[in-house]
Amino acid sequence: MKFADIAKRLETISAINITPFDLETKEINWERLEENVQFLLKHGVTSIVPCGNTGEFYSLSLEEAKEEIRRVVDVVAGRALVVAGIGYSLPIALELGEYAQQVGADAVMIHQPIHPYVTESGASSYFRKIIETLEIPSVIYYKDPYLSDNVLKELAPLDKLVAVKYAINDLPRFARTVRDIPKEHHITWVCGTAEKWAPFFYHAGAKGFTSGLVNVYPEKSFAMLEALQNGQEEQVWSIWEELEAFENLRAKYNNGNNVVVIKEAMAQLGMSAGMTREPVNPLNEQDSKEVQSILESWGLLKKPAVS
Repeated sequence: MKFADIAKRLETISAINITPFDLETKEINWERLEENVQFLLKHGVTSIVPCGNTGEFYSLSLEEAKEEIRRVVDVVAGRALVVAGIGYSLPIALELGEYAQQVGADAVMIHQPIHPYVTESGASSYFRKIIETLEIPSVIYYKDPYLSDNVLKELAPLDKLVAVKYAINDLPRFARTVRDIPKEHHITWVCGTAEKWAPFFYHAGAKGFTSGLVNVYPEKSFAMLEALQNGQEEQVWSIWEELEAFENLRAKYNNGNNVVVIKEAMAQLGMSAGMTREPVNPLNEQDSKEVQSILESWGLLKKPAVS
C-alpha cells in the first residue's frame, strides 16, 4: 500500500485499545484483550492502536508490548489498520518498530520521548531515525507544548511520515502549523485529545481523532465523526455536549483519570476491562458514581429503582 493511501485511511477514528490487567496479579489477560479488539472491529473501527496511552504503554515491559502488538495484528487479520505504539530510548523504539514491522503492523505511532531534557534538534533526530529506518510508515505523537512545531515542518517531507497525532490544545498554533506544511506532503492531521477537542481541531485542519471512549460507546464516537465529515454543525455540538462530562472526568487530576475512567465505564457495562497498573489506581467512590450517572444519562445503564 502506498504511504499516501495509508495517510488517507487515517482520516477516521484511531481507536486506542485498552490493556486488560488481571484484578489480582495485574498480569495481562490476553483473552480479554482479544475481546476488546473484536468489540472495536464489530463496531466499525478501521484503525486500532495497540500500545497507546489508553493501553497504558508506559506500564508495559518490552516483551509485553511486543506480545500485545503481535496479538492485535493476529486478531485484526487485515480488517483494519494496526498502528503500533513504540517509544522509550531510540534503540528500544527501533526494536519495537522493527518487531511491529516483522509481525505485520501497518504503521507505527512514535510516542514523544519522555526524557526530561529534550532539544528541538534532538527530537527531530529521534523521530527521523525511526522513520527512515523502518520500512512501514510512521505517525508522530506530538504533545510537548514546549517543543517547537519546527520539528514537524522539518520532518514533513519524509514520505514515510503519514500522520501527526497532535495533542497540544493550542488551536491557533495547530492551525498555523497545518497551513505552513504543504498539502503535497500528504500528512493526515489527527486530533490527539479525543472527542472533547475533535470539533475544534477538525475545523482547524484535522481529519480524524483518537478515542478511548470508542471502547465504551463507539456509536457516539462514530456519530461525531460522521457529523463532522458531513458538516452537520448542530449535530456535532449536540454530541459534544453529551460527551463533555465524561471527557472532563477523564481529564481530572491532570489527566490522571484518563484510562481508569474508560476501564470503570467498561466494567459497569459488564465488559472485561481489568485493572489499571501503577501509577494509576482505581477510581475513588465519588468519581465512580459520576461514571455511573453519565452512563445512565446516555441510556447505557438503567437507573436504580426508587423504593
